[in-house]
Amino acid sequence: MVEARGDVMRWRTLVPAEELAGRLADPAIRLFDCRYELLQPEAGRDGYLAGHLPGARYADLKHDLSAAPTLTSGRHPLPDPAAFAARLREWGVNRDSQVIAYDDDNGMFAARLWWMLRWLGHDAAAVLDGGLQRWRQLGLPIVSDVPAARGGSFVARPRPDLAVDAEAVAACAADPQCRLLDARAPERYRGEVEPIDAVAGHVPGARNHPVSTNIGPDGRMLPPQELRQRLLASLHGVATERTIAMCGSGVTACELLLAMEHAGLRGARLYPGSWSEWSRDPARPVAKGAAP
Repeated sequence: MVEARGDVMRWRTLVPAEELAGRLADPAIRLFDCRYELLQPEAGRDGYLAGHLPGARYADLKHDLSAAPTLTSGRHPLPDPAAFAARLREWGVNRDSQVIAYDDDNGMFAARLWWMLRWLGHDAAAVLDGGLQRWRQLGLPIVSDVPAARGGSFVARPRPDLAVDAEAVAACAADPQCRLLDARAPERYRGEVEPIDAVAGHVPGARNHPVSTNIGPDGRMLPPQELRQRLLASLHGVATERTIAMCGSGVTACELLLAMEHAGLRGARLYPGSWSEWSRDPARPVAKGAAP
């Protein structure tokens, strides 16, 4: 999705690699490499140092895009808005910056930064469609130098209503006019395997919409109309404004919200704690198997 403001183009969801390649010299663009591996936390930074897009800075899921977990939180709780706004200024993000994030997965780590910027009121944010894999396939430039530090003028305008807590999730799951979408892989949703969290299963009443179904065989997001049809099938008549997205720890669900936005389905919210938070409380119900 692209929006024009005078002679400036603003990307709001996805950026084609070919278009970004022609705009790398644009002083308004701020690039962020969000590569991360849940089971090898240093792999993303190591990959960044070995080679990244020209001008990109590294945004670490654990240290930059999350706060430290607590005994009752999920694995990747949101950071304090003021602290994250200060980090964005340290990275050189301005009020009018066009932020573009990428990773080397299906876009879920990049989408986390995309969603957090929207959460702080900055809509000029997008994800590189196809990520680093497509960039390399096209033979586009890769560098290893780290950009020099520079201050920015970013000002947060928080939108706390974009996120919900476990109480809201429980109410949504029990309401047929509300839809709780779980973005995890089907086998994790069904409770057949759980490689990370202590408890397997899903929130009773949640429906499964794996983020893998949003991605085409070429690694890029499906076209908006196809996305819309698939998402509407999962929503099953429920309005997006009454929809909550969740996953394992509030990361993959951001990619689901990105897909919804790209398909023109706006208004869904994120449960940042997701399954890792929900399942920590033994008083909360757990379901297994396919959705009814």
